Amino acid sequence: MSYLYVKAPPGYTLKRKTPLKISFKLIFSAFLLTVGVATFTSVVYPLINYQLVYAPSLQIASVTTPLVPGLASNLTSPVKPVQAADPTFIPEMINTALDYTDSTTWFPKAAPPTATNPLVKSYYFSIPKLGINKALVLTDSHDLKKSLLQYPGTAFPGDLGNTVIFGHSVLPQFFSPTNYISIFSTLHTLKPGDLINLSFEGVDYSYFITEMYEVAPDNLAPLAQSFDAHRLTLITCTPPGTYLRRLIVRAELR
Repeated sequence: MSYLYVKAPPGYTLKRKTPLKISFKLIFSAFLLTVGVATFTSVVYPLINYQLVYAPSLQIASVTTPLVPGLASNLTSPVKPVQAADPTFIPEMINTALDYTDSTTWFPKAAPPTATNPLVKSYYFSIPKLGINKALVLTDSHDLKKSLLQYPGTAFPGDLGNTVIFGHSVLPQFFSPTNYISIFSTLHTLKPGDLINLSFEGVDYSYFITEMYEVAPDNLAPLAQSFDAHRLTLITCTPPGTYLRRLIVRAELR
């Protein structure tokens, strides 16, 4: 038996060509896999990370408040723990048409707020740890796209009572200290003892965080006024990027 070897012409291959339909399916599958991984990384993972790392410590406020030099609360009894209400799925989780850049939709059971002092329109807010420097706080607006907002009827900085400031949040990876849509997206990374500065009518006030916790949207306790100390309350939606609950950050004037 004899064999004849013939030299293959240029470009010839023994491999079978992949049909066009099979190639398209492989490319499309790879595309879907890439989109799925990207979605998990950018959306699902931050929420899981929040629930595992941060949420457990926010279910109730700390039983003891860390000592911060100069805080009036160091000389009095410790802050009692506040039980965070169980999340309730009110219309904001069903009716996505609600506009959460309007602060009046955040606490649906709250009475319509009244202005405290129409002569004071704005002041400035800073959190050095988050890179937030002199963010604008308006006292006569409900639009969280343009600024942080002080809840009407609450105490002004430096006064006895509870100064309540609202800020918007989105997924943490979109945080920007200069964008009011995302300015409070990493608020949950703060800790008791961290500094918050308010500049009000030419006077700088330093507040130190005493506790952090979550409440349901129908829990109005964070808006309450008490006149035994100079307090500050920051409020944003949580987990970041959702409207399930409200994150409460409490601080006192040094």
